[in-house]
Amino acid sequence: SCTAATTGVAFGSYNPLAFGSTDSTGTVRLTCGGVAGLLIPFNIALSPGSSGSYSGRRLRSGGNTLAYNLYTDATYTTVWGDGSSATQLVSSGVTLDLLGLAPAQVFPVYGRIPGRQTTAVPGSYSDTISVTVTYY
Repeated sequence: SCTAATTGVAFGSYNPLAFGSTDSTGTVRLTCGGVAGLLIPFNIALSPGSSGSYSGRRLRSGGNTLAYNLYTDATYTTVWGDGSSATQLVSSGVTLDLLGLAPAQVFPVYGRIPGRQTTAVPGSYSDTISVTVTYY
């Protein structure tokens, strides 16, 4: 059996006049236990959030939005999604040790809000992302 836990991507303050992007990281942490020697391969998918689009993820504050996205890598080139629409899953596996345990695996989630979103208004912006772990 495996359990997943997350830490959110918290961007903090955003300056809509700044040219640079605002970056932050969160994590998906997977811990497994069971039969010793068992190999557990898995995929981790992230939902598109409230926007319903991987290419157009949006943080929301009431009717106001900020464009952002979540990535699998620190170069911010590969959008983390479900494997569709030019997104990628994170695939990995774990082999349980003699006690039937495995050390937790931690997968960073890289978040970026592009700079110069000059229509942004002050507020507290958020989005909800679902994490799906599929074992195969």
